[in-house]
Amino acid sequence: MKQNGNPWALLPLVLFVGLFVGSGVLTGDFYKLPILIAAIIASAFALLFNQKQSLNQKIEWFASGAGHPDIIIMVIIFILAGAFASAAEAMGAVHSTVNLALSIIPQQFILPGLFIIACFISVSMGTSMGTIAAVTPISAGLSGELGLPTAIAIAAVVGGAMFGDNLSFISDTTIAAVRSQKTQMMDKFKTNFLIVLPAAIITVILLFFIPTGHVGHIGAESYSWFKVLPYVAVLVFALIGFNVVAVIFGGLILTGIIGFASGSLTLESYFKSITDGIAGMSDLIILSMLIGGMVGIMKQNGGIDFLLGVISKRIRSKKGAEAGIAGLVSVTNLATANNTIAIIAAGPIAKNISDEFKIDNRKSASILDIFSCVIQGLIPYGAQMLSAGKFGNISPVSILHYSFYPVLIGICGILAIIFGLPKFTRNPK
Repeated sequence: MKQNGNPWALLPLVLFVGLFVGSGVLTGDFYKLPILIAAIIASAFALLFNQKQSLNQKIEWFASGAGHPDIIIMVIIFILAGAFASAAEAMGAVHSTVNLALSIIPQQFILPGLFIIACFISVSMGTSMGTIAAVTPISAGLSGELGLPTAIAIAAVVGGAMFGDNLSFISDTTIAAVRSQKTQMMDKFKTNFLIVLPAAIITVILLFFIPTGHVGHIGAESYSWFKVLPYVAVLVFALIGFNVVAVIFGGLILTGIIGFASGSLTLESYFKSITDGIAGMSDLIILSMLIGGMVGIMKQNGGIDFLLGVISKRIRSKKGAEAGIAGLVSVTNLATANNTIAIIAAGPIAKNISDEFKIDNRKSASILDIFSCVIQGLIPYGAQMLSAGKFGNISPVSILHYSFYPVLIGICGILAIIFGLPKFTRNPK
């Protein structure tokens, strides 16, 4: 690694974060300025920076960064994940999954049940936002029947949604963490799961001991076992270790077969849902390439070398480096209010840190994903908390009082760094 660098080369990233945060502070709405506009302005600034190089050369650097194999593979998975999630929802998989779970959960387990339902759906769909949109209205209605504060029921759903956001094989945060750290999806899952499993268990216990009212059996609408199969298939084959692209594509095909057989989908609606799902990922796809290009230019101009030099001077051990990665992605997430963007932006720097201090790639990917989800699950101005508050007609701040899971995974992540957990017997590249 180079010892010298150019601090001014980091200005495009500073401008990107500054535009997003500044517009949020000034307007009171962190989504007032579209994130793509901030990225385009910062990318243009990166191309104008360093007049010693020709514009043609800088465009080549940008294109090389945007078209890096890790970025392109990530884009392919984003496309397939968006298509599968949308097609499965259109086929009725989410509706059937929720109602199947509600039909078998006893009343006294309804709060931990909501958390577990949200965990399964978010792991299957790969989206915390989709999980919150599907389950939050149900949890808000159940809280009224049970005589519970709405915030408790919604917090259980948000916690479950962040569980899947952190662990799902088709979650954009997981994909970004895995690709940026050059590890395997299954390896990262095993490492990450071992770290956060205690948090999930403790969350279930805490929710179980929150007293509920005394009402009869919680009724559920009709469901179909077959419509749950695409989620189960994707989860099972991903856990077995099949290639994630093949798994998602297979899930997409199975969704179509079940949809056609049940009459839930026509060829036209199937294709439309796939198109809508891909379109829903377009902002993220474009943003990934813009940030990749911007980082490519910053790297060539010495910005990454400078940042690594500064960090290295303050880090004396592997544990310190892991804590540095956790702090880096946490601060970036606080600034951008989006955990995927935070991982995409911090990932290349985190990879250089992990290489410098010989951190296992599985651990660095897990740290990135865990701490980004900690912040995203707690910031009241993040999309997850804002949408949960909107669906429940309550303030996002009121949900924070019962946000057990995001806090607990943060504690588990810190303990994993302090005690060097989990212990690895090999270091896959």
